[in-house]
Amino acid sequence: MPNISSVSEFLLLAFTDTRELQLLHFALFLGIYLTALLGNGLILTAVACEHHLHTPMYFFLLNLALLDLGCISTTLPKAMANSLWDTRAISYQGCAAQVSFFLSFISAEYFLLTVMAYDRYVAICQPLHYGSLLGSRACAQMAAAAWGTGFLNAVLHTANTFSLPLCQGNAIDQFFCEIPQILKLSCSDAYLREVGALLFSVSLLFGCFVFIVVSYVQIFRAVLRMPSEQGRHKAFSTCLPHLAVVSLFVSTAMFAYLKPPSTPSPSLDLVVAVLYSVVPPAVNPLIYSMRNQELKHALWKLMTRFVWKQ
Repeated sequence: MPNISSVSEFLLLAFTDTRELQLLHFALFLGIYLTALLGNGLILTAVACEHHLHTPMYFFLLNLALLDLGCISTTLPKAMANSLWDTRAISYQGCAAQVSFFLSFISAEYFLLTVMAYDRYVAICQPLHYGSLLGSRACAQMAAAAWGTGFLNAVLHTANTFSLPLCQGNAIDQFFCEIPQILKLSCSDAYLREVGALLFSVSLLFGCFVFIVVSYVQIFRAVLRMPSEQGRHKAFSTCLPHLAVVSLFVSTAMFAYLKPPSTPSPSLDLVVAVLYSVVPPAVNPLIYSMRNQELKHALWKLMTRFVWKQ
């Protein structure tokens, strides 16, 4: 077994050694980050300010926007700073914090997407019971459960991962600290404990995935039985954005975390990481507002009000 060394810092993936390309990466990430801040910020403001949006669906959308902001703010600022200042280093404590916050936000987002699938199921398949099943207290409890479960999941995996002895150096083949990449640095007989914890979480997430799939099977069966074309269109307009977000999130995240740690494909790892950690927070506001007339009207009203105040 190689000597086990104490690590005080990690070296993140360098996109390029060319200064001009580093600045290009900084500008690209800055543009994506500002887009995410603007889009999610507008949704937060619109839902908070417009009383007719104070419904369970928009309450969960507000929580999703908060989680998206937390998720992208955990990874991109450090990546931008590294590109701007031509460095790769992140402290051991900073890496542990990044893993903890990122995993907490992204886990909570997945559980929240499961809750949102339940919200759509009740709204379409059991509309007469919508008010009783999804009252304000029930919504607050479900959102709190999603946030709390994400936090506990993050604590479990962060504690497990950073208690492992590292004997493969300190270079991480990713632009942010990620558990599969850190496992590559651990001793070959030491990372099995974290793999066991990952399998437990995967089982839980798979249960949520099955719930989402079953919910949408029931939703589509109910929608196709609707006699009104306008009713079907309205139902699809509220369900398809959520389904698109879930599909992108689940496919990329599962590939990133279930791929064997020994598979040498840094370029593929980078693309997948960008797809599940950077793209969804930036495009989710666009996906949810594109076909939602209520939200578009609220955003237009909000921007008009801001322009007139100027």
